[in-house]
Amino acid sequence: MTGPRREAIEPLRLGVSSCLLGQKVRYDGGHKHDRFLTDVLGPYVKWVPVCPEVEIGLGTPRPTIRLEADGMGGVRLVMPSTGEELTGRMGRYAEERVRRLAAAGLSGYILKKDSPSCGMERVKVWDPNGVPARNGVGTYAEALLRLWPELPVEEEGRLNDARLRENFIARIFAYRRWQELVREGPDRTALMEFHAAHKFLLMSRSQAGMRRLGRLLGAWPKGRSAGEVAAEYLDGFTEVMRRVATRRNHTNTLRHVAGYVSEAIDAADRAELTEAIDDYHAGLVPLIVPITLLRHYVRKQDVAYLRDQVYLWPHPHELMLLNHV
Repeated sequence: MTGPRREAIEPLRLGVSSCLLGQKVRYDGGHKHDRFLTDVLGPYVKWVPVCPEVEIGLGTPRPTIRLEADGMGGVRLVMPSTGEELTGRMGRYAEERVRRLAAAGLSGYILKKDSPSCGMERVKVWDPNGVPARNGVGTYAEALLRLWPELPVEEEGRLNDARLRENFIARIFAYRRWQELVREGPDRTALMEFHAAHKFLLMSRSQAGMRRLGRLLGAWPKGRSAGEVAAEYLDGFTEVMRRVATRRNHTNTLRHVAGYVSEAIDAADRAELTEAIDDYHAGLVPLIVPITLLRHYVRKQDVAYLRDQVYLWPHPHELMLLNHV
């Protein structure tokens, strides 16, 4: 991984609920077109649209389906107007579909919120008395999350939150870099380089998690293959990257990064950088302000250790995600 992260990349392959792209596949024959996905994120993505309800053979338009508690601690997917149960049918389809998507090399997935098939959380589950509780997971989404736990997955509704949006986009680009590493064949050197490049990105989520992953690679358990260590590293990396960076953690990380350039700049520039970080910590400026200053000094001073730090270039700057956190 070289240079400031403006390099040309192939579009990321992302799974997406078809209705979010404007496809008229919903139960009422409509769609839920999300302009952020198509107009802003779209230029960087090759979408893989999926509508589980259509793909198991339900028509458009169609009677509504919903999740119902079965009275024994389980949940069924049913079509209330006909009484038809779709749980097994959707479950079998979902497991096969997820396997095919994994083979296609997706780097992330965006699901439709509230859907009994695609909702990731807080989906209505109706009890035997016809009273709903928002404590369910869509049948297809459940299989996706269970079978592919390291895949970055979000709902489109949560992407309206600037911090959740930035975190998710950082995750899909990080997972894409991991996939490239795996394709090239992970050995100890490659894993150490990957961790070094993501050190400050991880620190901004969890300093303890970053250190734990560093210790895993530094110790390199005797007798274990690179593939085994890589799998354990990915589990930990995924857990840390799911955490949304706080302003406090970002401030701590910014100060660590600043330490690598502060000795090479004069007192006035050092004071300006410190002020930018303090202003960010106080909520007076967005993250892009101190990040831009750090990028400038990294280039100007040619700080080798920081040139490849993903934290400074986590995703294409044209997305302007750091302008809002």
